[in-house]
Amino acid sequence: MDIKAESDDNLECPRPAPIEVFASRSTLHGISHVFSYERQCVKRCLWVLFFMGSFTFLVVVCVDRIKFYFQYPHVTKLDEVTAPLMAFPAITFCNLNSFRFGRVTRNDLYHAGELLALLNGRYEIRDTHMVEESVLTTLKDKADFSSFKPRPFNMREFYDRTGHDIKEMLLSCYFRGSECSAEDFTVIFTRYGKCYTFNSGQDGRPLLITTKGGMGNGLEIMLDIQQDEYLPVWGETDETTFEAGIKVQIHTQDEPPFIDQLGFGVAPGFQTFVSCQEQRLTYLPPPWGDCKATPIDSDFFNTYSITACRIDCETRYLVENCNCRMVHMPGDAPYCTPEQYKECADPALDFLVERDNDYCVCETPCNMTRYGKELSFVRIPSKASAKYLAKKYNKTEQYISDNIMVLDIFFEALNYETIEQKKAYELAGLLGDIGGQMGLFIGASILTILELFDYLYEVIKFKLCRCAKKKHQRSNNNERGAVLSLDDVKRHAPCDNLRTPSTYPANMLPHHPGQGNFEDFTC
Repeated sequence: MDIKAESDDNLECPRPAPIEVFASRSTLHGISHVFSYERQCVKRCLWVLFFMGSFTFLVVVCVDRIKFYFQYPHVTKLDEVTAPLMAFPAITFCNLNSFRFGRVTRNDLYHAGELLALLNGRYEIRDTHMVEESVLTTLKDKADFSSFKPRPFNMREFYDRTGHDIKEMLLSCYFRGSECSAEDFTVIFTRYGKCYTFNSGQDGRPLLITTKGGMGNGLEIMLDIQQDEYLPVWGETDETTFEAGIKVQIHTQDEPPFIDQLGFGVAPGFQTFVSCQEQRLTYLPPPWGDCKATPIDSDFFNTYSITACRIDCETRYLVENCNCRMVHMPGDAPYCTPEQYKECADPALDFLVERDNDYCVCETPCNMTRYGKELSFVRIPSKASAKYLAKKYNKTEQYISDNIMVLDIFFEALNYETIEQKKAYELAGLLGDIGGQMGLFIGASILTILELFDYLYEVIKFKLCRCAKKKHQRSNNNERGAVLSLDDVKRHAPCDNLRTPSTYPANMLPHHPGQGNFEDFTC
């Protein structure tokens, strides 16, 4: 007997337990009644209906939970946290008048007179009938270009020189009851021109902190807005203003001011109280939210914020379209000339800010700090204090009423508000819901699923083993041809079954024309 054939015959394929046995031992509820040894068809059919109905409900509920998970829902958590001390925010303010009329020189008027709406294109005074006599006299003297030789002109130097000076505007300053001065303010340029920031944290200055809430524990400044120095308005341009007062923005030290868009106005003749509360916001990145989690891709700013993104975008837009930048914009591109301001920069920026909402689209940062504000006002000066203030500052009572303002900014309380987005439905919740529904409808668990997979594995292994064994047997039979052992012949009993069809394939047994088949020959 061939050794290879013997090894193939000894190949054993363990048969898995019958489905009825598996069902009786399984922890899956109801399956033991479906696959039962009992022959009661009605009972088994009812259990099949019950089981399939429960399984259908399970599938429907699980699909609904999976759909809800892939909607990536979130919830917002609001909380207030008390702190022993808090960093005071940066306070930026700008006079609404960008250029002081008294500081405008003949060279300034020659280059920027049309931009300021003081002269027309022929270097002539516009609308002389609207000009006050004193202003007209000064303007006529400055606008006499008969023997004038123009000198080079730079818009940055023009803004810096003609902008309102903090040393002249600031009449008094107190922070937490201690006196402060103009040296505590940092110059910064915005679209309003020369502005000033208190507690900027720049130049190595430590951030100021406050340990109490309420009035007297923040910044209190008295300002003179110098309306006498406002440019006369005879026309409308982007550099002229109809208002009197200042624009103020409260922001963090890491965020550049965007005061023309986000600032609030303070009028002269009033003391304005600004009660603020710090709000720390945390947003979720996609797909749960829309915040920007990646670092800022900018040559101008290190920390991402919406204002930094907007300024960066506007700067790039102007450099690409006008080949220059405005005075308040970062970078090393050349400053725009007055002609470029009038013909390209101002119209382009106005279009970008007011109409084109698709170009500078800035995502919300995942972590940001903002300040909620509540404003209230009282008149200043009172009738009782008007004469005293006029005498103190050597001004008229009317001047005090038209130009003096007081701004008081403080924390409402020594706490901050946290607004945090949180994932409403995470993977653990999804698995918990599916597991709970499986236990409710079919009494299954993760181990039950493992039981099913284990039984399927045994069944598949048995089927593959049988197929392999049959394949080996066929291959061995083809190799051996008709060579059979005596035991094989006896087991086959050919002599007793001559009139029955042979169990061997016809092509396997040798055929002799004169003597018949192999079985006949052996008999």
